[in-house]
Amino acid sequence: MSDMRHSPIASGGDAAEAASGPDPDLPTRILLVTGMSGAGKTAALKAVEDLGYEAVDNLPLSFLSSIVHATPPGKRALAIGVDIRTRDFGVEPFLSEIDALIRRPELQVSLLFLDCEDEVLRRRFSESRRRHPLAADRPVTDGIEHERRLVSPLRDRADVVIDTSNLPLPDLRRQLAGHFALDAEAGFSLFVTSFSYRHGLPREADLVFDVRFLDNPHYVDALRPLTGGDAAVADFIARDPGFAPFFDALTALLAPLLPRYAGEGKSYLTIAFGCTGGRHRSVFVAERLAEWLRDRGQRVSVAHRDARAGTL
Repeated sequence: MSDMRHSPIASGGDAAEAASGPDPDLPTRILLVTGMSGAGKTAALKAVEDLGYEAVDNLPLSFLSSIVHATPPGKRALAIGVDIRTRDFGVEPFLSEIDALIRRPELQVSLLFLDCEDEVLRRRFSESRRRHPLAADRPVTDGIEHERRLVSPLRDRADVVIDTSNLPLPDLRRQLAGHFALDAEAGFSLFVTSFSYRHGLPREADLVFDVRFLDNPHYVDALRPLTGGDAAVADFIARDPGFAPFFDALTALLAPLLPRYAGEGKSYLTIAFGCTGGRHRSVFVAERLAEWLRDRGQRVSVAHRDARAGTL
């Protein structure tokens, strides 16, 4: 799951900077990237580098203030990876450094924490044959458990938490762009997804709606191999007497909520729809809601997590 806390993330201006040079009146964006070992910090740093950040990994903690201080006002944003492998790392000293940076008015500081389920982390270390930094000669599960206890205060403090347990790399990049894009048009963006309850809830979802009450096209032979993106399936579900009242209630709920989320500084919201197989009903409703949102000027992207693998 991805969630945003504490301060809003301001828009930068990387494109404008390229056109007119650094603007010393804009705060310098500082993104601190931390989290569990094996949760994807390196991939995240590469992704935000593609967004226009200058990325630095495993900087000694004692150098953090110096490198930020050396960044000219209005200079392109800086992303810094800090974790337990970092020289002289300590949770309390790191939190003290964060507090010191936040107090500087010329900086816009955000803390990103990458998390992951313990079993998925164990599997990743096993498959890559890498040793966990805190495991030494002990089982990798001991290292993971020790690290989780150690860094939990950072997770609690983070502005954004992203769980990568079942998150494909393109979806990680999409979430990072939603939260940390530097272009002036970034603002508030939405992601609508469908999923199968058979494969579990999408952990990044902020709002989840169960649409298994709708008529199931799976039981119609001609519709079974299709998805909710096909016209025949869409027509079938739309004819369900329960669909229109549900959709009207859904949009009536979201209409006042979205501006409130944006007003509270949330830059990114994920709305998920689930059905049994993730192939028909959830896909149709996700697409219909995305269309409704776009008609109202919202920035929306859509994905269907389990549409190909979906069964009953």
